[in-house]
Amino acid sequence: MSILTAGVDIGAATAKTVILRDGEILAHAIRPTGYDVVRAAATVTEEAINKTGLGIGLGDLKYVVSTGYGRAAIKFANKTFTELMCHAKGAHFLMPSTRFIIDIGGQDSKAIEVDSRGNVVNFAMNDKCAAGTGRFLEVMAHVLEVGSIDNMGPISLTSNDPCEISSTCTIFAETEVVVLRAAGKDRKDLIAGVHKSLTSRVAIMAKAMNIQPTAVFTGGVAKNVGVKKYLEEETGMEFLVPDEPQIIGALGAALFAQREVRS
Repeated sequence: MSILTAGVDIGAATAKTVILRDGEILAHAIRPTGYDVVRAAATVTEEAINKTGLGIGLGDLKYVVSTGYGRAAIKFANKTFTELMCHAKGAHFLMPSTRFIIDIGGQDSKAIEVDSRGNVVNFAMNDKCAAGTGRFLEVMAHVLEVGSIDNMGPISLTSNDPCEISSTCTIFAETEVVVLRAAGKDRKDLIAGVHKSLTSRVAIMAKAMNIQPTAVFTGGVAKNVGVKKYLEEETGMEFLVPDEPQIIGALGAALFAQREVRS
């Protein structure tokens, strides 16, 4: 009989669920977390269940592990694990050679050293300042009127002269961008400067650790090709990006659920 397990990652910006069947990814779903964390967890898990096409319900899941900042609020979870452990486990599952991870989400960023078994060896985390997170990009996308935040990466790659944005605070950086915009700086150079500013914050955190191959970039911001480019320039390291970098924490949680069932 097939064993179904699930991992639910409730981040500040998005909620993610991954469902495994006998250790293989069966389905996943992603949606905004919004105000109601409990509802977001239930809804995203229902969406993932529906995507399996098996005609099952929540009660058919053998074991559920929750992670992320809202993990304690998920009452249908059997157990919780930290996002650091889950990101390490998920990345290692997809890429067993993973030894270092940069995760940039909506409200925090993390650097994680991983051993050959996918266990966390060391980590650093920024959850106090938005300047190294996806929120920083959201603010700047609004200021620069680029429409969707998804447009920023490709635009930044067209710049040959990124603007220097020195402020370490999102509010002050926003003011700095407004002043540069008024001075006639090209939008593509401003966007490239925003990406360089973000990655410089993350690189400072990462360089205090042992960055080694294989390095993996996860989180929603990993979809931004401009951030990836400047992160690689700042660290001198090539980063691999999973096909769906937002679900790595949920995947790790589902893998821990699988382990709990088997133990």
